[in-house]
Amino acid sequence: MAKTVVEGTSFVAAIRVDRSVVAEEICSVIREDTLTIAVETVGSYTLMWTPTGGGSAPMAFTNNDGVLGEGDLSEALCVAVGFLFTEGIIDGLADLKAIAFCPDDPKVVAVHLDDPSRTRVRRRDVVMNSSCGVCGEGGRIEDLLETLPQVGTGLSVAATDLRRLMDEMRGRQTVFEATGGAHAAAVFDAGGRMVAMAEDLGRHNALDKVIGRCLLSGIDTGACGVLLSSRLSLEMVTKAIRARFQVVAAVSAPTSLAVEVAERKGVSLCGFIRDDRCTVYAHPGRVAELKAGTTWMN
Repeated sequence: MAKTVVEGTSFVAAIRVDRSVVAEEICSVIREDTLTIAVETVGSYTLMWTPTGGGSAPMAFTNNDGVLGEGDLSEALCVAVGFLFTEGIIDGLADLKAIAFCPDDPKVVAVHLDDPSRTRVRRRDVVMNSSCGVCGEGGRIEDLLETLPQVGTGLSVAATDLRRLMDEMRGRQTVFEATGGAHAAAVFDAGGRMVAMAEDLGRHNALDKVIGRCLLSGIDTGACGVLLSSRLSLEMVTKAIRARFQVVAAVSAPTSLAVEVAERKGVSLCGFIRDDRCTVYAHPGRVAELKAGTTWMN
């Protein structure tokens, strides 16, 4: 039977050893490619990412005209805008004069800032691998906290809805279903509706994709929460806080620094969203089953 090609995957030949059975088979593997974000006067950033389709037509954004192009938002444009935002290179779309694909190289996105002199960058001219976030950049946690906003209030979500949304995200993970090698991130609103979702080989890229898509679509992430298929590491929580998500929920566990930063910046941090479980590590008041001020144990 012929296998269906899923966007973001490729076929490779492999040999499977299963107990005493050895057999040749054709396997789906996740696609890994490069995308270089060239920021004028600042530097270049090469991401190792997964193009999963959904908006592959040429597209651009300018301060004067907004999104230029037809069809669904370009995935490369979304991840580029999300990356610029979560890196702190821009504070919003108003900081972009223009962003567009280079006509000579579709794997390069050229970025022109409204005022490059205002930009504060942590790093420049680097290659970001599929697991790269803020890890390894050094510095004190207090220095990082000073760069992060305090998130807002008003969002409430039931643990049962978090589990439902996690199941919904998992059901949409076509690349993971085909390869077992993709992460996902999904944004949900106050009504418990999923408003953006993305997959990528890198958990950071998946989060940048949905943040960029929300920015370009005019969705207020400060009134939303986000789901992650990964662990709750410091760099993932940092990116989520830059987008001002009030709730950050993941299928796996948090790190100690992720809990500390979430607590200090007002984020409801929920881990182990699977089966009938939901463990709340910070600010339980937004979880409908818990009353504000409740003392609980994980």
